[in-house]
Amino acid sequence: MIKKADKNEVRKNRHRRMRRNIRGTEERLRLNVYRSQSNIYAQLINDDAGETLVSASTLDAEVREKAASLSKKQAAKLVGETIGRRAVEKGIEQVVFDRGGYLYTGRVAELAAGAREAGLKF
Repeated sequence: MIKKADKNEVRKNRHRRMRRNIRGTEERLRLNVYRSQSNIYAQLINDDAGETLVSASTLDAEVREKAASLSKKQAAKLVGETIGRRAVEKGIEQVVFDRGGYLYTGRVAELAAGAREAGLKF
């Protein structure tokens, strides 16, 4: 009998492999991305201290109003711009990008592009 691989399990394994090399520090925080069917979430994490400093998602009040009439990719770019703007306001410029095991295409790439436009450097 043929067993079909669970896509989310494959993504989680890919994410575990990536996380061996990616670490958020005080100088360079980790920009983590999580993508669900209808929403996208991003956070800046300091792994040394175990804390989230900045977060943004399509569920935030300011983003939700604007994203209601946008496509998922456009909403992801808006979330990237939002987290980038919030990070720059807190004095954060350098981050390491953690795509969460997702392929760097579609909504994940749009979020990264939006964060770069807002002033974050990967």
